Amino acid sequence: MRIPSSHHDAAGRTDATMTPMIDVVFLLLIFFICTASFQLSEYLLPSSVRVEPGAGTVEVEVRPEMEDLQEVVIEVDYRGGAPTWVVNDQPVASLARLRQMLAAVAEVDRAVPVILDVTEVVPLGDVIDVYDVARMTGFDQIQFAAAV
Repeated sequence: MRIPSSHHDAAGRTDATMTPMIDVVFLLLIFFICTASFQLSEYLLPSSVRVEPGAGTVEVEVRPEMEDLQEVVIEVDYRGGAPTWVVNDQPVASLARLRQMLAAVAEVDRAVPVILDVTEVVPLGDVIDVYDVARMTGFDQIQFAAAV
């Protein structure tokens, strides 16, 4: 006695049911929509900031022109193998001194925007150091200047 083959019966059929595959696709679509978070991700630059020895408490006087600041522009350049900083057209000797100046401005008004004007030859690590100093002193509005 011969056993009937189910393979022979399916070979003559040309129509296939798409319903199970469509159901699976819709279930996956609903799953991904329900599990997605529709919040904007905050992209901060994570890094550890070095604390230099002797950068503790240093008094910096708050001049009257600092009280009327509209913005703080920090120009960063790279000359002689080392970064140089200029804050509102005043040269700054070191990153620790830059931190002190920004802390003095932050005591007056933390809402002042800080604009980083960085030349293209400055290494990324030095740019992140200046950005971190501005964040540590309490400024929230830190922007990068772009060439037009």
